[in-house]
Amino acid sequence: MDTLYIVMPAYNEEENIKNVVKEWYEKLDGKSSESKLVIAPSGSTDSTYDILKCLTKEMPKLCILDDTEKQHGPKVIALYKYAIMNNADYIFQTDSDGQTNPKEFDSFWKVRKKYNVILGYRSSREDGKSRAFVEKVVCILLRLYFGVKIPDANAPFRLMKTDIVKKYIDKMPYDYNIPNIMFTTYFKKYNESITFKKITFKARQGGVNSINIPKIVRIGFKALKDFRMFKKDMKKNKEDYLYE
Repeated sequence: MDTLYIVMPAYNEEENIKNVVKEWYEKLDGKSSESKLVIAPSGSTDSTYDILKCLTKEMPKLCILDDTEKQHGPKVIALYKYAIMNNADYIFQTDSDGQTNPKEFDSFWKVRKKYNVILGYRSSREDGKSRAFVEKVVCILLRLYFGVKIPDANAPFRLMKTDIVKKYIDKMPYDYNIPNIMFTTYFKKYNESITFKKITFKARQGGVNSINIPKIVRIGFKALKDFRMFKKDMKKNKEDYLYE
């Protein structure tokens, strides 16, 4: 029976976290006894951690990873490494803000043997036109820089074989801001067995959004520099492969 780690970064989600945890915890049913729901709430200044701590008393498969960086990206990397370290067969990452629908997970799980990576694709989204625009720009940049055609690079709804995540995770610094974008790029660039499935994406259900437009712009400018670094690394790896 496959071991599944559902992992979520969290930041000031006291309004959402209880319902989100209860809905996603049910998805561990039918998985191996070692399966976990792991949440990283570091940096939260509200009662997110306290609520999670109380929930662990009735949910033995709920774990709190509380020694990560505050930012979303480093939390995602730390959560992936935690799942790798604990020998999960599959990692599913989503966010803790209630924007994704747990009912849509089942269709991903059913086809896990056909693909190494199954990524959500937000054909429409209810969290604002500005964010949809940013995502489109990111996909255009990835096509220009890396030659990959991707419908959605950063959707927080992704089921991945742990071995595939392990293959690429050390290519990024531990504190990298946008790891899921680069994971998607690597998966596509190196022809991993990958598919995209359409998902719904609701408006934030409450709580504090730690990523605003000015911050997205700052991250975007840094991303351009990072993309050049990653492209150089990909070229070097290709040359090394040719001379082996």
